[in-house]
Amino acid sequence: MRIVLILVFVAGLGGLGLLGMLALAPPPQVAAVDAPPPARIGILVATRAVQAGTLLKPEDLGAREIPVEDMPLGALRDTPEARLDVIGAMVRRTVAPGDALRLDGMLRPGENGFLAAVLAPGMRAVTVGVDAVTGTAGLIWPGDRVDVILTQAFDENDIAPARRVAGETVLSAARVIAVDRHLVQGMQPAAVGDSLRETNRTVTLEVTPEQATRVAVATRLGRLSLSLRAAGTPAEEPAAQRPVWGGDVSAAFAPAGTPTAAAASGARIRVFGGPGRVEEIQFR
Repeated sequence: MRIVLILVFVAGLGGLGLLGMLALAPPPQVAAVDAPPPARIGILVATRAVQAGTLLKPEDLGAREIPVEDMPLGALRDTPEARLDVIGAMVRRTVAPGDALRLDGMLRPGENGFLAAVLAPGMRAVTVGVDAVTGTAGLIWPGDRVDVILTQAFDENDIAPARRVAGETVLSAARVIAVDRHLVQGMQPAAVGDSLRETNRTVTLEVTPEQATRVAVATRLGRLSLSLRAAGTPAEEPAAQRPVWGGDVSAAFAPAGTPTAAAASGARIRVFGGPGRVEEIQFR
């Protein structure tokens, strides 16, 4: 019996020691699991300050990545379709560089009142048909200033060869407000809108009522071409209004060794036929 009690006592001491060791042992370390990074999304932002009333160009658009949960209400995701949709849209309020572009902050082409909102008070919109040559190969954008040049040919039987073709500027510094039905011209290289460069057929200009009449008449007289003005050229700077004739451009209309090509622009010359015989000729 004594031996049994001793064994029980020793076993109890061993159990207490084991429990003490388990209690004092540090807790097992759980392998740390890295949390996945928050989902991010690209949104359209302004790359520079855009004043209210300005029509957006491709260079006005940029992208910025933000967490999905921080996406501002109404902000546009950066996709090729979204860029195509907003290029040519009018900004309702001034946007600072880096600001998100919102649908409620712009008036897009095709929406009610877009064209009327773009026009200045008292101005009119007139549309001119163009092609790849007369429309400067798709390089004109809304907001650019252009001169409208009329080229016309006259009946060969009624006028001298040097005066059969004439060109003149019928409109100076007209503001482009739309190109084609989509009111855009050209897109960023390799973008979805690149195909539009080759399909431009009309350009809409902002003009006065009197200028609208001039353009309508000029359309019936001959071929209209657009001449793009350099950025920063004052709108008040007029273009030359004097017609340019075929004889002013090409010396081929004058016989070799004679000055008649230069004189064909309306100059006067004197012909001396002998003593007291002087005849003055006016070229028309």
